Amino acid sequence: MKIASFNINGIKARINALPEWLDEAQPDVVVLQEIKSVDENFPRELFEDRGYNVETHGQKSFNGVAILSKLPLEDVTRGLPGDDSDEQARWIEATVMGDHHPLRVCGLYLPNGNPAPGPKYDYKLAWMQRLQNRAEQLMAEEMPFLMAGDYNIIPQSEDAARPEVWTEDALFRPESRTAFRKLINLGLTDAFRARDPRPGQYSFWDYQAGAWNKNDGIRIDHFLLSPTCADTLTNCAIDKDIRAREKPSDHVPIWVDLAI
Repeated sequence: MKIASFNINGIKARINALPEWLDEAQPDVVVLQEIKSVDENFPRELFEDRGYNVETHGQKSFNGVAILSKLPLEDVTRGLPGDDSDEQARWIEATVMGDHHPLRVCGLYLPNGNPAPGPKYDYKLAWMQRLQNRAEQLMAEEMPFLMAGDYNIIPQSEDAARPEVWTEDALFRPESRTAFRKLINLGLTDAFRARDPRPGQYSFWDYQAGAWNKNDGIRIDHFLLSPTCADTLTNCAIDKDIRAREKPSDHVPIWVDLAI
């Protein structure tokens, strides 16, 4: 089962680029971030015509997440538990049936948190605590699961071309990285690092200052796998070359192959 994550930075802006990549990569399941669309305006038919079931959790102009799956999706839920007042569309999860086991797929768009410190950073850290709580719940249920998406976290210095410029940024502040490590310490596996320990591997390049041409990137899109899910991991990679195409997102897809 090939599962991908892609922050598309607006479905309208990526209306050609996203289907082109899907046709080439042929993922079984995709979690999308920043669809920037209300549910009723999401172009479902474009993906249903390609054999995907479509589930969205959108909001106007900002945020928004979705799951596209060639396999049936069961028990779809929207919104990260723990704060009923949170109206930002940043979380969606569903169960996908593999050949041998069910898999709980969680798609997330973690808050950026800048400027830090400040209310937006407080929201980011509170959201990460809710994420921790949800991970603990899923671990207790013992179904294989993964949490994939744009985490807006640079885990370590080797995940940035110039870590020194990110020191005070919400993506790299110690509190952010500590919260990410707490997730890992539950027993989750950073799928990409499990397969590729090299520095200089990025999933995001800013549109400004020629970041792509300079390879001035950061790795902020991650797959975290539960222990039973990690046991099925056969590959994980970043589709870096997508960034060089016409009208690209500032992120590129990351994907895993699971023998599930």
